[in-house]
Amino acid sequence: MSLAAKVKNEIVTVGLTTLFFASWFCMMVLLKKLVLSEYEIRVGNLSVALLGALVVAKVVLIMENIPIGSRLRARSGLFHIAMRTLMYALGVFLVLLVEKAFEARHEYGGFGSALANVWHHKDMPHVWATAICVAGALLMFNTFFIIRRHVGKRRLRLMFISPLPEQTKDDL
Repeated sequence: MSLAAKVKNEIVTVGLTTLFFASWFCMMVLLKKLVLSEYEIRVGNLSVALLGALVVAKVVLIMENIPIGSRLRARSGLFHIAMRTLMYALGVFLVLLVEKAFEARHEYGGFGSALANVWHHKDMPHVWATAICVAGALLMFNTFFIIRRHVGKRRLRLMFISPLPEQTKDDL
């Protein structure tokens, strides 16, 4: 594969993955706006959602390429979905905690003190809500990853653009 083809493939892969996470994160911002509008609180984090989608997409794509051992490879697809989602979601949660501690370092007299007290910060419900929504996006992404691994990229694409097959008795 030529360098130009590799670059094009990387741009398409990162772009589509970013689009997937951007749709989730923008929906999260929209839901926050709708819920908080009742209390006349303005939320304007669309650019943060798009930047976060790009970062999460690239990290997830890098993590996909980390080789796993033969013992883990022998596990079920459900195990892989659960473990990947748990690992990625825990990473996201830790990053959110560190970010919140960094923002609150002036309130608590330094980063270490802020990190120790971040659980009592007024924005912790926001951190939890964001972590839960991102975990949902990661769960869906990892599910599609396993399905794509089993059926192939072409078949997965065809599943979504082809008409539904007739339902049989076995489907019920």
